[in-house]
Amino acid sequence: MAQSLESIPNNVDLGSDRRLQRALEQWQPNFLSWWKEVGPEGFQAHQVYLRTAISVEANGWAHFDFVRMPEYRWGIFLDPKQERRIGFGDNEGQPVWEEVPGEHRNALRRIIVTQADTEPASVEQQRLLGKTCPSMYDLRNIFQVNVEEGRHLWAMVYLLHRYFGRDGREEADELLARRSGSGDKPRILNTFNEPIDDWLSFFMFTMFTDRDGKYQLSALAQSGFDPLARTTRFMLTEEAHHMFVGETGVDRVVQRCAELMAAGKDPRKEHAVPFELIQKYINFWFSLSLDLFGGEVSSNAADFFASGLKGRFREDTLEEHKAVGQTYRMEVPEAGKLVEQEVPLRNAMNEVLRDEYVKDCQRGLDRWNKTLQKAGVKGMTLRLPHRRFHRSVGPCAGLFFDPDGKLISEAEFKAQEGEWLPTAEDRAFVKSLMHPVVEPGKMASWVAAPPKGINGMPIEFEYVRPPDA
Repeated sequence: MAQSLESIPNNVDLGSDRRLQRALEQWQPNFLSWWKEVGPEGFQAHQVYLRTAISVEANGWAHFDFVRMPEYRWGIFLDPKQERRIGFGDNEGQPVWEEVPGEHRNALRRIIVTQADTEPASVEQQRLLGKTCPSMYDLRNIFQVNVEEGRHLWAMVYLLHRYFGRDGREEADELLARRSGSGDKPRILNTFNEPIDDWLSFFMFTMFTDRDGKYQLSALAQSGFDPLARTTRFMLTEEAHHMFVGETGVDRVVQRCAELMAAGKDPRKEHAVPFELIQKYINFWFSLSLDLFGGEVSSNAADFFASGLKGRFREDTLEEHKAVGQTYRMEVPEAGKLVEQEVPLRNAMNEVLRDEYVKDCQRGLDRWNKTLQKAGVKGMTLRLPHRRFHRSVGPCAGLFFDPDGKLISEAEFKAQEGEWLPTAEDRAFVKSLMHPVVEPGKMASWVAAPPKGINGMPIEFEYVRPPDA
């Protein structure tokens, strides 16, 4: 039975807007139908120890309790309102917009829909993973990620319904009509149509792809459209957990591999993920996630910045906010070689954001390499491939580069592709490791135990309980 709209936590005074309330009441059962159709399969009736936001205050946004996922209280939250002015671009210093400016309506709708489409997509990509969880701790974590992606969808749909009229309502319906990987109605961004049918891919996705989400949301948190800025700021509080799941998940895979190698054992023979396979998955998911920032040179990015719609990462901490008369130096392929270009800084805003992302990813790699060193594994280092490697968006799309960023021929790439990216055999091996482990405190053979449990609970805690518990 669908929960009433009044039971959904919110700080946007939903009850005072009858038209908005009716629109969301019509959308809500469709959302619940979508969740039951393509949400976590086989666990809809289980009781899961989940964190639920019930308010934006420090003691309200992280309330832990057991809940069945279809009964999760998906809320609509905006960060508390502050006195703000537009902090960048041609409109710097002007009051932020409480309503959508007519001249920016289409651009803002496109920005919101593109971000919104990623939220249900990842739930669809991950829907079968509960059946092969490496531990009950991990099972609970993926469900936490899933319900929060659902809440982020609610956050974006609220903006569409509240500020974009009929167009917004139609876009909100389309968000539930598209499907990840569908041949007829795929998700908007290609990375969100990739299958995620093993937990190594899930950990890589939450490490690299959700980290892209952090930077996109951070740029939107600077927006001159204040409801979008306030919405994405609160979303960032939850996004941190998704990246934690990915970064620590891969770290535990690395730790298990390293422990076996240090003991003189072959991880593959011990039903763990070998070092070279971890590197291939890094190469694949990092390069796919780089594409999500868009092309290196972008007139859209320049327009979004100039208009005050989308800023840089932590724009409010920078000294200069116009980006006029400045350039960004980048290497681009031209006539079979790489040449340096000076690009107007506003046109390079995607690359500026990607710079921050790459630095953040490298911090994760540094952590994993310390895990290798602590285990006594010497002479082996995990690394990020060059940002030109395996790209489908931007000037490097359709060209071939090695992991060092060197331009090579298609024949050279094809000859070594199996050394750089997961092969069908590699994926089959990883899938062969995916046997469910659900006894509290136990771990699959290919992953180390986490250092601690959730919310102060022990690792052996029963985080997911069967329906009749």
